[in-house]
Amino acid sequence: MQQNKLKTKGIFLDLDGTLVDSTDAYVEAATMAFHIMEMQLPETRVLLEIPRRMEQHLTLDDITEGTTTKFLPIYLNAYRAITERKTKLLPNVSATLAILSQRSKLALITMRHVPNQVIQQELDYFGIAQHFSYVVTGLDTTKPKPSPEALIRCTETFGLEIDNCLIAGDSVSDIQAGKAAGTKTVALLSGLYLRAELEKESPDLILPDVSALPDYIE
Repeated sequence: MQQNKLKTKGIFLDLDGTLVDSTDAYVEAATMAFHIMEMQLPETRVLLEIPRRMEQHLTLDDITEGTTTKFLPIYLNAYRAITERKTKLLPNVSATLAILSQRSKLALITMRHVPNQVIQQELDYFGIAQHFSYVVTGLDTTKPKPSPEALIRCTETFGLEIDNCLIAGDSVSDIQAGKAAGTKTVALLSGLYLRAELEKESPDLILPDVSALPDYIE
């Protein structure tokens, strides 16, 4: 992986695990869902496997004992209900976004299947909405990441060439979407994925978290 600075005019950022720590929300939502389903609660490691698998479109049947069809809506509703009080900004995110937004146009791309205004309200709550020129949620595209659809939409909105843009996120889906679109890719170790998992996707950079990004772009 190259360590030279990456030239970019547009930066696309993931939300969960990139800008906000959603671990507590994932765990509580899963706990609530297992309680409602009257199922035995697995250990935390297994609970955190749920959002990982959902993002990669993998089966949950071994975790939910074959009840995924009933379990998933309960889990998602619980997650949406507690997101605001259970998620928190990762360290130095506000200052980092202030720097990045002075250098490039910023877009937020999240796989959460919620209306755009819900994400806008969350960004307002955290005091970072002003840094983003465009927001795309899972409801705004026909195919979520790792499809490049959301990234292509952002470049078209910004009037930028795809190779002048960059995506930074904590998941393999972020890197896969960037590769499919033709953008530069930066993997972040601030979410649910291990370095070894991210390295397999061959991103241009792997950084500890988004606060390191300004030092690697121009």
